[in-house]
Amino acid sequence: MPGARRSLASPVKLDVNRDGALCIHDLAVGLGRLGLHRTELDLLKIVKAGDKDLDGQLDFEEFVHYLQDHEKKLRLVFKSLDKKNDGRIDAQEIVQSLRDLGVKISEQQAEKILKRIRTGHFWGPVTYMDKNGTMTIDWNEWRDYHLLHPVENIPEIILYWKHSTIFDVGENLTVPDEFTVEERQTGMWWRHLVAGGVAGAVSRTCTAPLDRLKVLMQVHASRSNNMCIVGGFTQMIREGGPRSLWRGNGINVLKIAPESAIKFMAYEQIKRFIGTDQEMLRIHERLLAGSLAGAIAQSSIYPMEVLKTRMALRKTGQYSGMLDCAKNILSKEGMAAFYKGYIPNMLGIIPYAGIDLAVYETLKNAWLQRYAVNSADPGVFVLLACGTISSTCGQLASYPLALVRTRMQAQASVEGAPEVTMRGLFKHILKTEGAFGLYRGLAPNFMKVIPAVSISYVVYENLKMTLGVQSR
Repeated sequence: MPGARRSLASPVKLDVNRDGALCIHDLAVGLGRLGLHRTELDLLKIVKAGDKDLDGQLDFEEFVHYLQDHEKKLRLVFKSLDKKNDGRIDAQEIVQSLRDLGVKISEQQAEKILKRIRTGHFWGPVTYMDKNGTMTIDWNEWRDYHLLHPVENIPEIILYWKHSTIFDVGENLTVPDEFTVEERQTGMWWRHLVAGGVAGAVSRTCTAPLDRLKVLMQVHASRSNNMCIVGGFTQMIREGGPRSLWRGNGINVLKIAPESAIKFMAYEQIKRFIGTDQEMLRIHERLLAGSLAGAIAQSSIYPMEVLKTRMALRKTGQYSGMLDCAKNILSKEGMAAFYKGYIPNMLGIIPYAGIDLAVYETLKNAWLQRYAVNSADPGVFVLLACGTISSTCGQLASYPLALVRTRMQAQASVEGAPEVTMRGLFKHILKTEGAFGLYRGLAPNFMKVIPAVSISYVVYENLKMTLGVQSR
């Protein structure tokens, strides 16, 4: 560790009771002796952030890892504020940074921020960030002042590493993105969602032929009917002409707006329910909140999912449109038909969202640890690569459930098909087609990932500029 960090926060100095671990009491007493007074809430956050084995205290290795990780985050925030790249933050740079976020302050107010007083307890000594009175803050002053203040608010990382909002691969099961306090207060969050929704609509429309081919292969392909990609496209065009390649795309695009809005609102409410107002949640907290929000959103729009599958599988002249299809299903099969395949769809949320989130966060953190020296901005290619890899892994894990869901949704559209349960369908596929049968249509599904991710990103970035979304 750097010298400043050793002198400020040596684990041995802080270990008051000499038991080889740091609890909240150790940190309060040890830091107090060093002249660093922190609130009990701050100390609790430090222990929570670094406690990997969940034993309620930090061993020396956990504490050192927390300091290293924390210092890297502090450097990213310092660099984002240091507009002049001179290694110092002055009042003008604070004014500019806040103006970028839509907050206007005077230079006199910025000077007060530079001299801001942070005391851990009202009886503790006054601590100034600007130690030498120069009205600027260098890196050492910034680090020494903030090192043992828990910083969960890392706005630059949140701004640059949007995932669910930017990338659309047709399966809206990903965990929603976080938005900074500034994005919420300035109304940028809804512009991000609008840009993401339009980008998803364009992306889905461009890759719709591959998506329809995937559905046809999931439902109709078997050992006796070995449908290939070229043969599938030929069959679709021969049956309904080139326009038939886009069957089911209309409802697939229409469901983006209600699903995204419901998921976002549910995600925010669930975050409050689980008792956290942090900008950056832990992975397990994001997975829990995101999965529940996804389940609520999917439950709300699931009839549209069934309609999408039926419209994709329809023959020429079978239905005059979406409403005719819905009326036909309702009159012949009843309301329950709109929830066929609901259980495997819900079960598929956990592996898809969990693996997608875990892989994306792992890749993101690996990049930040290795390459984020001056900025958290990964660049377009790194972002696209991370999004593509994580989406592919999530789809691979949940694909058997997605296939069973699609077959259950399509049951009535296949004449003579018996009414089967999820378990019965799994058994039937494994018995007649083997494990490979659970991955029918995987090739066109993967073929659309890279173009879908790329198209949604390009459209999203262009719409951001049109809507006036500011990025640092």
